[in-house]
Amino acid sequence: MKLSHLNKEGRAKMVDVTDKQDTIRVAIAEATVKMKKETLKRIIDGGMKKGDVLAVSQIAGIMAAKKTPELIPMCHPLLLTGIDISFKHDFNIDELTINSTVSLSGKTGVEMEALTAVSVAALTVYDMCKAIDKDIIIKEIKLIKKTGGKSGSYRRTDK
Repeated sequence: MKLSHLNKEGRAKMVDVTDKQDTIRVAIAEATVKMKKETLKRIIDGGMKKGDVLAVSQIAGIMAAKKTPELIPMCHPLLLTGIDISFKHDFNIDELTINSTVSLSGKTGVEMEALTAVSVAALTVYDMCKAIDKDIIIKEIKLIKKTGGKSGSYRRTDK
């Protein structure tokens, strides 16, 4: 199998997508953040000294999706047309789940943008809460679903 990210000398290159057709592409990613019950309660109640953790993390995730090609070397700069970050919390297991949905009409997918968005949003939660809970764990970062492009659709089945 020929690897598309290697040139004739076997060194890294950015894949040429010039001849690919534009298609609507959507990717959904998720990160899970485990923390102390008190920390999660303060996040939800808006009681953190650094401010509204969910609002700041949401903006951080949106900014991260837009900056993905500056962070991941082989990612193409993309004209993203939609980025949404959402949160769910579960006091029974003391977890915050962060979801991102990223979309565009273009020649390459947005999986890395969606994954980067939830990663940075989760890191922002940690940053804003570390003063009261250094035991926070960013447990999982994973692609949930993607649509569009030559490889078609994908949906995680082990959720």
